[in-house]
Amino acid sequence: MKVAVYDTYVRKKDGRIMHFDILVPSQMSNLESIYSYGKEYRTGKGQAGQPLSARECRFCHIEKATDEMKRQITEKGYYILEMEGC
Repeated sequence: MKVAVYDTYVRKKDGRIMHFDILVPSQMSNLESIYSYGKEYRTGKGQAGQPLSARECRFCHIEKATDEMKRQITEKGYYILEMEGC
């Protein structure tokens, strides 16, 4: 399975940066859905309310999904790769 990687940087409530990637099936192109996945993830981390748009979240590249990525994409529609400040 190929996945599209959306590189995401958002400001946390304390002002620090939260950096994570949103991975979705490569054929997915609905940006509102992709942004909603990022918002859902942030809500789960107690960071709801900050904006998430093309300014904070951009397509980066396509890569091959790992088994864990495939499992979560099948279950939830997306996979989050935590990078910094998560």
